[in-house]
Amino acid sequence: MALTATLDRRALVRRGSVLAWFTIAWNSFEGIAGIVAGIAAGSIALVGFGIDSYVEVFAGSVIVWRLSRERHGRELSQAAERRAVRLIAITFLALAAGVGAESIRKLAVGAEPEASPFGIGLAVVSLIVMPLLARAKRRVGEQLGSRAVVADATETTLCVWLSGILLVGLGANLLFGWWWADPLAGLGIVYVAGREGIEHLRSEQLDECC
Repeated sequence: MALTATLDRRALVRRGSVLAWFTIAWNSFEGIAGIVAGIAAGSIALVGFGIDSYVEVFAGSVIVWRLSRERHGRELSQAAERRAVRLIAITFLALAAGVGAESIRKLAVGAEPEASPFGIGLAVVSLIVMPLLARAKRRVGEQLGSRAVVADATETTLCVWLSGILLVGLGANLLFGWWWADPLAGLGIVYVAGREGIEHLRSEQLDECC
């Protein structure tokens, strides 16, 4: 029975690693595409979306590192878990700070990006891929009992919200000229990302002291 449980856990660790590597690969492409398309269209939202993709790349790299610690034993694995949760929490807060600053700046200067059909297509594809990826990562994280993997899944879910906001912002600008729709929605993401980052930091500190 113990051997079966060990083999099952190893399979989950492998699955989690595959998902993390897919996250790194997909978001590397998405980041480049978003930044290039954003610069071409003068869209701050698209550039910000591309930069956020590299926050996801960082989080995926943290999870690859965290899961690689499994083979070194439970004690080291738990220490790695705490460090991984702390690092992912910091990426949440960095994301909130970046999106918040950019949203406020866009509202202040009244930046009006050009229409970007490519950006709209990128957001649509992301809205298809990211929910499936987030669900798979959350399932693995819960089965492993890993808060770090669950936190990474939550960050991927935030990417879904960002994709939706990007789509609404670009679509509203294209159809109605509502340039302000994107930065206002971005401020909602600031609240969600900031709250998640603070909650993960608190939970990690509680585990460390108790």
